[in-house]
Amino acid sequence: MLKTRLFTASFLIAGFLAALFLLPDLYWASLMLVIIVLGAWEWGRLANFVPADQRAFTALTLVVGIALLPDLWPAAMVALQHHALFWGVLAAALLWLVLVPIWLLSHHRETCKPLLALAGALVLLSSWLALVHLRKVSPWLVLGVMVAVWIADSAAYFSGRAFGRHKLAPEISPGKTWEGVAGAGVAVSLYGLVLCLAFDISFWLVVGLWGLTVMSIVGDLFESLLKRQAGLKDSGSLLPGHGGVLDRVDGLLPVLPLVAFCIDLPLYYAVFHE
Repeated sequence: MLKTRLFTASFLIAGFLAALFLLPDLYWASLMLVIIVLGAWEWGRLANFVPADQRAFTALTLVVGIALLPDLWPAAMVALQHHALFWGVLAAALLWLVLVPIWLLSHHRETCKPLLALAGALVLLSSWLALVHLRKVSPWLVLGVMVAVWIADSAAYFSGRAFGRHKLAPEISPGKTWEGVAGAGVAVSLYGLVLCLAFDISFWLVVGLWGLTVMSIVGDLFESLLKRQAGLKDSGSLLPGHGGVLDRVDGLLPVLPLVAFCIDLPLYYAVFHE
């Protein structure tokens, strides 16, 4: 099992880095859309959609994604794409900062399928738009954000196993502990300090990384909630030893749109105050 996990992880990391730094924008966006569509199929599974609804949800995600692909359509579509990015990441930010915490605190009551479909479309497509946009800003920014989430996730896992005593959300994910959260906070603080010293960045970056760590944990808990409601251990079986696509990116789903929104917040402010 460990060999399988390591092989899959090595393959995914190598492929992702090659795509991140080498692919043209349109090909990068298309590849990420394929991943999001696979995630949409798994979302339908977590939401307990009947097969016809699962196929329809996945197809709709693909169609909307193609309509918003950068550099594929005439210049008239550029304004639509920019508006989709702004409103998409804003709506996703509100979802993750307000609605999902309420969802998690509601003792995991069953949720209506139309609401799950709407939330899934927003979560997946906003993350895709953010990923495409952030890569245009800088591939290194994308990598830096992803490394932060991966460090937080790994540190939470190992510190939770070593020191975990106090459960974080026992009804949703019994394995997560407050000690794991603390370990994640320490690890991303060290990561942030290294970046600040190496690249002369403000130490406020560390505070920002704490926020991203909290949101990545919220994303992880939200997927755990959906899996518990659906009676599933993993979102899928596409990745040997790792489960499904959503099992690997659950912590990134809230983080990517929030980072995109914060990066472009001054630009949005200027546009709306012209």
